[in-house]
Amino acid sequence: MVDPEMHNETSALEVLAAVHDPEIPVLNIVEMGILRNVRMDGDRLIVTITPTYSGCPAMETIEADIKTCLRKAGWSNFDVETVIAPPWTTDWITDEACRKLLEYGIAPPERGSLDKSGLTASPKTVRCPQCKSENTRLLSQFGSTACKALYKCNQCLEPFDYFKCI
Repeated sequence: MVDPEMHNETSALEVLAAVHDPEIPVLNIVEMGILRNVRMDGDRLIVTITPTYSGCPAMETIEADIKTCLRKAGWSNFDVETVIAPPWTTDWITDEACRKLLEYGIAPPERGSLDKSGLTASPKTVRCPQCKSENTRLLSQFGSTACKALYKCNQCLEPFDYFKCI
């Protein structure tokens, strides 16, 4: 039987905050909104996660890292469930995570905005995370990962990723 004093939703959440996104190592799965829920079902911990997009290759690593972190913290009775509904949205990324993205050199997504620029062929204006100029241009709809677009700043000439709004 799991000791409820040591193994509860709060302690599990603290452990899971140490699981980082392998594609953006400055962010953890809580900040990214990938971790959807942590709950106890009797003495069994149920961890629910949602991929940032269908087919995200990082999800296998994230699930393995969750299991490793929980085991290291003394958890043995748990399940990790992946749910796709409702689908993940960039609105689930915390404000702190957006700040970290910017400091890391990735332009964060706009809040409450679905980016339809790929459909209209008119790229959106994205502020450079280096010099803060809005004089930027889209180089590719896909950056270092499929969830990011590659931009270049016309002011400081630096390329950078933009986390696409989903």
